[in-house]
Amino acid sequence: MLAYRHAFHAGNHADVLKHLVLTQVLRYMAEKEKPYTLVDTHAGAGGYSIEGKYAQKKGEYVHGVSKLWDAKDLPEPLARYMEPVRLFNPDGQLRQYPGSPAIANLLMRDTDRLRVYELHPTDYRILETYLSTRPNTQVSDKDGFSAMRAELPPPSRRAVVLMDPSYELKTDYGKVVTALREGLERFAEGVFLIWYPQLQLLEAAQLVQRLKAAADAGAKKGWLHVRLTVEQQEDVRGFGMLGSGMFVVNPPFTLHDDLQASMPYLVDKLGQYDGANFLLEQRTS
Repeated sequence: MLAYRHAFHAGNHADVLKHLVLTQVLRYMAEKEKPYTLVDTHAGAGGYSIEGKYAQKKGEYVHGVSKLWDAKDLPEPLARYMEPVRLFNPDGQLRQYPGSPAIANLLMRDTDRLRVYELHPTDYRILETYLSTRPNTQVSDKDGFSAMRAELPPPSRRAVVLMDPSYELKTDYGKVVTALREGLERFAEGVFLIWYPQLQLLEAAQLVQRLKAAADAGAKKGWLHVRLTVEQQEDVRGFGMLGSGMFVVNPPFTLHDDLQASMPYLVDKLGQYDGANFLLEQRTS
């Protein structure tokens, strides 16, 4: 949706969970010398100012990355997630938050291929400038769902696909499921990372079961599902995000243990009510 700007939500609890998973997966992919491709279907602007008017309007980072910035007792996976965040703030103050393209830029090797898609014209221009000098990179102002078909299978037969639309349009739920099915048909070995908001909507409630069915039908190495619930629903109309989740198809074998070590800590630090909780489940093939 072209009206959506992630800058309002930069560094919130959902970004922490999404980027914790992303950093663990990218680090795992880099353990092998053979290059890999990252396809980011809804890339955003690349990075965001925490001090800017958008982030300050809602201040969601206060209950997100800010809670981890000065922590001295971070579990190792969370400490690894914070490394690119700190690299993005070289003066030692939390002023900027790296989006997924910036995290990729900081963690990927020059030989790895980066393919990013962003429809919002302003964010696209910012992203294109930010990644202009990175080798093996293409920035496109095309629909990421549709363009993904041309990206798979990748030349090296190693790929990660990140899908995190805004879901402000209910049609995004169906598009995510369709994209996963088509992606698995083209490249059943690919690692697919799908972020979703935890909302009291029928489409949101049904999404994970639909993703599980798609993964069970087409994935080589099963799936992993993690959800972090940080808020309780106070709006009688059912509006408001309670938390978010990540659904990972063909997950690295290390990811479950990394999340098991991290999620209780995130519940304690980011939870905004006594009932804050997490869910972690996995099916292996």
